[in-house]
Amino acid sequence: MEQVQFTATVLMSILTLKLLLLPSKVTVNPIIRRAWWLMTFGIALVGVQFLLQYILGLRLLGVTQAVMLNLAFFIPASWLLSMSIICLQRRGVISRYDIYVGLMTWIIVLGLLTFAAATDGQPLLAGSAEMRQAEIVASIFYTAMVLYYLWRHVKNIRLLIRALKNYYDEDLGDLLRWMRVSVIMLPILGSIVPLIIFTDGPWLFFYGLLMLLFIFFLVDSFFNYVVSSDPARLQEAEEHEDDEEREEERSQTDRPLIAMDAAPMQRVEHAVKQWVAKGGYLRNGIKQPYVAEELGVPRYQLTMWLHNQNLKYADWITELRIEEAKHTLGEHPEWSTEAISQHCGFSDRSYFQRKFKEKTGLSPSDYQTIVGSDIKTRS
Repeated sequence: MEQVQFTATVLMSILTLKLLLLPSKVTVNPIIRRAWWLMTFGIALVGVQFLLQYILGLRLLGVTQAVMLNLAFFIPASWLLSMSIICLQRRGVISRYDIYVGLMTWIIVLGLLTFAAATDGQPLLAGSAEMRQAEIVASIFYTAMVLYYLWRHVKNIRLLIRALKNYYDEDLGDLLRWMRVSVIMLPILGSIVPLIIFTDGPWLFFYGLLMLLFIFFLVDSFFNYVVSSDPARLQEAEEHEDDEEREEERSQTDRPLIAMDAAPMQRVEHAVKQWVAKGGYLRNGIKQPYVAEELGVPRYQLTMWLHNQNLKYADWITELRIEEAKHTLGEHPEWSTEAISQHCGFSDRSYFQRKFKEKTGLSPSDYQTIVGSDIKTRS
């Protein structure tokens, strides 16, 4: 176990150093800078915990002594890591509840451990039944905390994916894949902490290895994400939603001053049919505001029309392009998959193939073979 603690200490030191070496041009962004510091402090705390475990040899003294240190450091570390991700999810806005849940959990746990240490009549590192009971109660508070942050993360990610799908003409949810994996793994690992830290042996080694792999994935993914263009793309989509809401509010305010339109959705429907007939969806990279402008309708009305169709903007455009691809595969069997994907407005062939199979259950080449066989049979 000492080897694992030493390895973990070295790894946490390397990851903390990697975060500290984040390019200065990236940390100019106040949102990223705040998330960066939260992530850095959280990883550093995990490293300090492993270092103290290694120096003091608490596992050799007993499980209870090691658990006491684990709870004292894992709770603020999990809290800071969760705050870092929430900071990215909510454009730097962290609610008081998100702050207080982690802070109060840490204070309560420290209070429980301190009270047990002061009343059990034993030296701090001797271990006692009172300390054991305090650690069990503290673990319950810890589990409740990580489940709360799981709920917050899932809710926030759904909002982000909605913003992306209502703005870009392709599904860009993959740029949040690392975040989705992280927010699932963080509470899973946190929730089984109370089950693992009270045991010893192979399970503890396995859990420690799994935790180290996850932390490495989290830091590496965070680093790659913030130095990429993904945060800017996400911010653009979120700002579009804000503009759309303000546009709708102004429309509601000005409505008494303009001629009443009893059927705005019919007007959008008519404009959409004309736009689709002209093949406007075959251009790659057409964002929702541009389509609304070409249709001659407010952005919020186009979103409302799509909502009535139970569609997101990206899904709607993709369905139109898939239908065009199916038609093109039958009309031009000599065309390559690359040529068809470009003709239909997809950004690349792999994305086209993936979406085509999701919608039809067949790859483009299999679909083309089936269509070709049908045409030969009919002829």
